[in-house]
Amino acid sequence: MTKKVFLFGYGRHARSIAYNLLHDGFRLTIIESDESNYNQAKEDGYTDVMYFDVTKDEHLEALIAAPEDRMICMMDDEHLNVFLTLSLRPLFPECHILAISGSIYASQKLLMAGANKVIDLYEVSANRIHNLLKRPVSTRFLDRILSDENGINFREIIIPEDSFLDGMMVDDVNFHACGVLLLGLVDLEKGEHFIFITSGESHKLDSGDRIVCLGMDEDLDHFEEMIKNSEEATCVWPS
Repeated sequence: MTKKVFLFGYGRHARSIAYNLLHDGFRLTIIESDESNYNQAKEDGYTDVMYFDVTKDEHLEALIAAPEDRMICMMDDEHLNVFLTLSLRPLFPECHILAISGSIYASQKLLMAGANKVIDLYEVSANRIHNLLKRPVSTRFLDRILSDENGINFREIIIPEDSFLDGMMVDDVNFHACGVLLLGLVDLEKGEHFIFITSGESHKLDSGDRIVCLGMDEDLDHFEEMIKNSEEATCVWPS
């Protein structure tokens, strides 16, 4: 079953996230307390949009969420994100909560409030500035090849059940033959953190693991369809 995501907020940071989540196949529910943002989400074509005061527990309690659902707190007001995270954690103790932060102080508060993962916008921006200063050519090159005009993108792909990849070692898969480049993965046997493929670790792929690949859109589409099959495909190194 497709995972469901509750996205709290449809402000300046959340709109691109909403677009990508929907186009990656997630079942998306957008929740807003700001009427103008709510109306904007409706105008942008989203059908599952809710408008209520997120500071009211009775509204949050009415949400129907399964333990595997994800909740993303991206309200424009970071203090509201902290309050919201603090409210959601006891109501939905098994759900994964991701929150956005604009400062290290807010990040600390969000983690203490119960967020599983916090994205610090200033840290992301600082890393990008560092890359532009230290590696300007490679950074601009990546920006160029990953632009929409070129059709080259990153894609996170969940290994489905009955896939021929289930149980295989990463080193035994010839991703290049499938027209994609493996950048890293989330190996659930080792936790929920992202591991770059250059780390030197050996990994066995299992259904439910998430791999992140780089490639042309059509090659990524083809690869995603290919791994749904149980029989070995052309991207397996010959034994």
